[in-house]
Amino acid sequence: MAPRHAANFGWSISMVLRRWQEFAEEAFRDLPHGSRGFLLLSVVVHEDVPTQGALATRLAIDRTVLTYVIDDLEKAGLIERRPDPRDRRARRIVATETGRKVQAEGEKRMADAEASVLGGLPEDQREAFRDYADRAAEAIFKAAPGTNPCMAVESL
Repeated sequence: MAPRHAANFGWSISMVLRRWQEFAEEAFRDLPHGSRGFLLLSVVVHEDVPTQGALATRLAIDRTVLTYVIDDLEKAGLIERRPDPRDRRARRIVATETGRKVQAEGEKRMADAEASVLGGLPEDQREAFRDYADRAAEAIFKAAPGTNPCMAVESL
């Protein structure tokens, strides 16, 4: 194996991210806002995010951008805004039954996209890569919660 150089890390991460973006956007071309819409839908289905503001923080998405994503997913019948029973000024974002079905189907699409991107690795290394990437991302998010992951994709 060739020696690793510090400059290769950025190139490596960029290649993985770029390829993932291509596969993910193709997989979710029929969903409002593509993979970003799927990410929002997944968080709404799997996590208890109490308000729209908390959802923006959790996803590290600008609140203005988040509003457009929510609007379009709501128009598609995938989510709905409900008043928070503890604070009527706040809105909770809740997946509809259709949204839950779309999200479940999307999990399969995402698994296929990930398999395509990481197809050059044996399965145990794919799992390790995902695990280490998750750990690194969570550590970054905790240390710098204002980090906007969308900027990486937009600047590619």
